[in-house]
Amino acid sequence: MNNADPSANPTNAYTVPSVSITTAHTGASSKANELGMRTMQERAYAKRGEQYLLIKSPPASGKSRALMFIALDKLHNQNVQQAIVVVPERSIGGSFADEPLSTFGFYWDWQVAPQWNLCNAPGIDELRVAKSKVQALSAFLNSSEKTLVCTHATFRFAVEELGIEAFDNRLIAIDEFHHVSANPDNKLGSQLSAFISRDKVHLVAMTGSYFRGDSEAVLAPEEEKKFETVTYTYYEQLNGYRWLKSLDIGYFFYTGKYVDAVAKVLDPALKTIIHIPNVNARESLKDKEREVNEIMSALGDWRGVDAATGFHLIKAKDGRTLKVADLVDDSDAAKRSKVLGALKEPAQKNNRDNVDVIIALGMAKEGFDWIWCEHALTIGYRSSLTEIVQIIGRATRDAEGKERSRFTNLIAEPAADQVAVAEAVNDMLKAISASLLMEQVLAPRYEFTPKDMGPKEGFDYGEGGYKEGGSNIGVNNDTGQIHVEIKGLVTPQTPEATRICREDLNEVVTSFLQDKTVLERGLFDQENTLPEELTQLRMGKIVRERYPDLSDTEQEAIRQHAVAAMSITQQAKLMLAQADAGDGETIRGSTSLIDGVRKFVNVRELDIDLIDRINPFDAAYAVLAKAMDEKSLRQVQASIAAKKVSIPEDEARDLAKRALLFKNERGRLPDINSADAWEKRMAEGVAALQRYRAQAKAEQGESANG
Repeated sequence: MNNADPSANPTNAYTVPSVSITTAHTGASSKANELGMRTMQERAYAKRGEQYLLIKSPPASGKSRALMFIALDKLHNQNVQQAIVVVPERSIGGSFADEPLSTFGFYWDWQVAPQWNLCNAPGIDELRVAKSKVQALSAFLNSSEKTLVCTHATFRFAVEELGIEAFDNRLIAIDEFHHVSANPDNKLGSQLSAFISRDKVHLVAMTGSYFRGDSEAVLAPEEEKKFETVTYTYYEQLNGYRWLKSLDIGYFFYTGKYVDAVAKVLDPALKTIIHIPNVNARESLKDKEREVNEIMSALGDWRGVDAATGFHLIKAKDGRTLKVADLVDDSDAAKRSKVLGALKEPAQKNNRDNVDVIIALGMAKEGFDWIWCEHALTIGYRSSLTEIVQIIGRATRDAEGKERSRFTNLIAEPAADQVAVAEAVNDMLKAISASLLMEQVLAPRYEFTPKDMGPKEGFDYGEGGYKEGGSNIGVNNDTGQIHVEIKGLVTPQTPEATRICREDLNEVVTSFLQDKTVLERGLFDQENTLPEELTQLRMGKIVRERYPDLSDTEQEAIRQHAVAAMSITQQAKLMLAQADAGDGETIRGSTSLIDGVRKFVNVRELDIDLIDRINPFDAAYAVLAKAMDEKSLRQVQASIAAKKVSIPEDEARDLAKRALLFKNERGRLPDINSADAWEKRMAEGVAALQRYRAQAKAEQGESANG
């Protein structure tokens, strides 16, 4: 893509590789034990005795089969009466078809009788059609049959009609759990709360996403505490692949119509899924058929339609005939069914040449298996981070001979003369937020301890081993975890805070990166924004709101761990970029992030105050500054700087608390005339809080006199 003609569009000559992960391709993800279980399945099966189990694991890591193992054990050894598997849409029901697990060493086979796979029953999931499916589910509950598969919608209608009690002593397994929400308006979420409070069912929840798309909590905190969590990280998954060696995630800015920019990022030699924008999106040309035709024109000359599959045949410039599946055209149901059928044909699953390009709008995201996909190209910003994770998941399947995979997000650059510049900036910020978040998800997990706490078991500290008083970086070669020591780090003291620091840091970072003010200030208003305003105030507020029942000390421990995880990943990336620019050599290989962390730690002694003084968006800004037209960048910065307001009351209160800590440490209050910008900011916060209090007092007096 660097070879694109820059004169046509000078600012958009290349894709920005926002995230790049290179793996060790150990093959561990696909190696099975004597029971036929892969690493992640074995980890989940070890927790099979838990009543409430939450499995967080990437797409394609084998969650469906993990559930089969757990469900069969519950049915045979734990006196659970029946297992009900609940999936978000009918197409995913196929993941729970019969599996001869005993062939691979397990004790039992997974079997679902045809009449109990309600995903295969005709009729859409609407109330008027769902009556028969609810009747079928009711008949199942009253039978001696053991397993049933249905959609979230069918299950919701059934619970409404049959009541919570009808499901006592059953296992309810919910696939793609991020569709659920603790919000009372979310039916499935409310029903789950009722199941948990009645406490008569077993629940297994599975998700390939670490966050809901709309930033709603999936479970209420008191309910989440009841779940035992099994986490298998993206890093472990990708590192354990046999074939896939690297994954690149980037965004590509364009001006004008997106169909003109597609040719710059579309490589006909790669197996590609293209997601065009929703017709209501800003990027859409409001004519989806025309958009599909223009994309096909960018691939080559149209030569007709294959009668057997419904795929378009396109003669590429290199002479090859490309097979293109159009999932956008819904004008002819029979034609669309033929195309879908050809894509899902089991006999073609391992045939790399079955199809070359898939063009979709709302389909081919969640649970869509095409192992050969090498490039997921998404046009326009997606409002849901979950949706982006699911789309990226399409390109991260391991397949023979597939060594590299990529996700590209084509985003409209905020043009200087655009009236809707605020909307364009908004979309751009969200796209950057998504890529930063994916970076956290793809990075290995960190194990943080205060300085000189000693080596951790199972970690390799390199040549010479762990050194007392030195800058120690330990790596667990099995899990990819990195042990980093931080001077002054507050450690969690309760089991719950320890669990959050170990399991939930990505959720905390997600909330931080979905905070529009954080992104605006951190990326585009660095001159007027102190890092501590982001790392201490905004992150502190997010942690307090997320975990209100924890003590101040526990909240501070979580805040510090979350900031450290994000900042160290970003600084490691910056170090690698600088090294690349300095010597012209790209640091590649499975240890590249670890090399970056080592470089960062060796440059300075890590302490928590230093980490709080780093803007977490430095690396992202460095990437943006290269990719965007300078005039557009300046305009975005000006529009955001203009929004700077006086200190809001809640921020003034937070600053005053920090000022109190400052006083306890230094024996004096912060000085408003200090040369240290953060000390000055704390003093301004104290002054602002005094003004708010005086104002409130005056208003009280007025109302009393009135």
